[in-house]
Amino acid sequence: MQINKDKNIYIFELDKNNYLKFCPDRGGVITNWVSDGEEILYFDEKRFIDKTKSIRGGIPILFPICGNLETSSSLFGKSYLQLNQHGFARDLQWSYSLNNKKNSLSLNLKDSKKTKIFFPYKFELSIDVFLKINSLQFKICIHNKTKNEMPVNFGLHPYFNISDLKNLDFVDYSLNCQDQKTNSLRNTFDELKKISNGIDLLMYTSGKSSFRDNFLKRKVTLINPSPFDLGVIWSDPPRKMICLEPWTSPRNSLIDGFKKLVIPPYAFQKLDASIQISSFN
Repeated sequence: MQINKDKNIYIFELDKNNYLKFCPDRGGVITNWVSDGEEILYFDEKRFIDKTKSIRGGIPILFPICGNLETSSSLFGKSYLQLNQHGFARDLQWSYSLNNKKNSLSLNLKDSKKTKIFFPYKFELSIDVFLKINSLQFKICIHNKTKNEMPVNFGLHPYFNISDLKNLDFVDYSLNCQDQKTNSLRNTFDELKKISNGIDLLMYTSGKSSFRDNFLKRKVTLINPSPFDLGVIWSDPPRKMICLEPWTSPRNSLIDGFKKLVIPPYAFQKLDASIQISSFN
């Protein structure tokens, strides 16, 4: 295993047909994942270069909130700025290291002057990414380093390459979902029919969900056991991509408390997820 750097993009390589690219300076985002020679992730490189715009593609990291908060001020008092959508982790510089024995990449983010503008807690967020042929495994640890309980959400936001939205079939999804555009409860099967118009659906999962691209003959499976077992399906036409995202908590949970993670003083919360790729005839 080795890391090569090119224009602040690092390559983490298993072999020439299986590798990751990531950018520590831009939220530790994984920009590319090549599995058996195939580009698995969608990545808008032109938008990435424009640092005034949010990233569209790769696997951004969502912390300490997923989605947005329905408030006009900070939850933590007048001394703090309001948290932006999906939090601050995706906008900050991360540190990284490589473990050759485990074939893993470790990404790390600690509290700093920049985080304390928004978030009053001392913390350490570490993500170990295990690169294997046809799979990525994530082991996440959120460490509360303060004497008070720390409320958090966590999410990953993978963008997957597809042939076309019309070629997708979804597997293992819940009967009902929440349309995040209208905050209304909907039938998932009916909402998935609207995918070419753009959808943003939140649902409980059994810890597993999948989609099939019937043109590429590729199946993508997300495994995200509790408490990481919410799933978001998001499309942004005409982009040829689909997001299948694991979240711990829905939008606004730091306010309403629903499925909010609360980490005790000087304790930690561990989370697991993996993405598996398979082919079919």
